Amino acid sequence: MTKTPDIKVPFDSPVAYRILLQGPVAPTWSDRLQGMDISQATSDTGLTISTLTGELPDQTALAGVLNTIHEMHLSVLSVECLKKI
Repeated sequence: MTKTPDIKVPFDSPVAYRILLQGPVAPTWSDRLQGMDISQATSDTGLTISTLTGELPDQTALAGVLNTIHEMHLSVLSVECLKKI
């Protein structure tokens, strides 16, 4: 079952996000990823899972982060809207 968010997120407002990626992301990439915090963990199967967490000013910034992830050839596992700021 799909979880439906219970907040309205305007296109041009700041929102906090958590993005899970398959593969390692060096903390030095934070500036390129709009200053998002980067952490890593290893799954039960030995895969590296990187988590990006932080506030983005609008949907355009989110698209920029996702584009950078695409350019890094990393697989997106999930994008979660944590809260409207």
